[in-house]
Amino acid sequence: MLTTAPRLRIRRPSPTTAEFTVTTLPPQTLPLRLLWLLLLFVRIFLSFVALLILYARWVQERSRVGARPALAPSTTPPPPPLFSLDRLVLALDAFQGTPAGALLAGAAASVSLPALLPVAAAVFYALSLRVHAQESLLVLRGLGVQTSESPATYLAGAATRFIPTEKIQDILVNEAFLGFEVRYYLVVVVEGEEDVVVVFPGLLPRRRIVETVWRGVRECLYEGRGENRVLVNDK
Repeated sequence: MLTTAPRLRIRRPSPTTAEFTVTTLPPQTLPLRLLWLLLLFVRIFLSFVALLILYARWVQERSRVGARPALAPSTTPPPPPLFSLDRLVLALDAFQGTPAGALLAGAAASVSLPALLPVAAAVFYALSLRVHAQESLLVLRGLGVQTSESPATYLAGAATRFIPTEKIQDILVNEAFLGFEVRYYLVVVVEGEEDVVVVFPGLLPRRRIVETVWRGVRECLYEGRGENRVLVNDK
């Protein structure tokens, strides 16, 4: 329900600009939006629980080693700002005294530190994974094309590449065998490069979508040049 088969979205801000986006995100209906909000809440809650477990274990390790006693201040220190690290530490220490904090502290104490750290890292990585994928191709007549691919996690930025018009030798629809299946994909032949640039490399949408994007790209880049003949290369 959270994902769908790769589908195409086309946006034309101007006659000389077109953006083709292939995504696995389904149409945003009200039930789906509520489900996304619930998933976001679960991610935040589990991340917070993992942080509390790590902090509880850090407190246990610190008390085991023994903290150096601090010197008594001669004057009363001013209260920390409303949003500061000191207030966060005070809030976490106060949470340790609650039943929920004691439960998490017991869970942290039951796992060895060499095992807890990689497990926590794996949990944070799993919670940061994107549910859907998205890849796009932005076409700017007279300037070039820009490919964009969403990362696997929310912690990384999108991978983009811009290809100037003078470097584009051709834009083709290739076909290749993937197992026992024939797959069609869009490629950009770049001058001076041995390998072609594959558009939508992660999703590899259906042939209908590939050909629709191919026609739209050539129409936007080479309008009026009579270059809308379908080209399919075997590979």
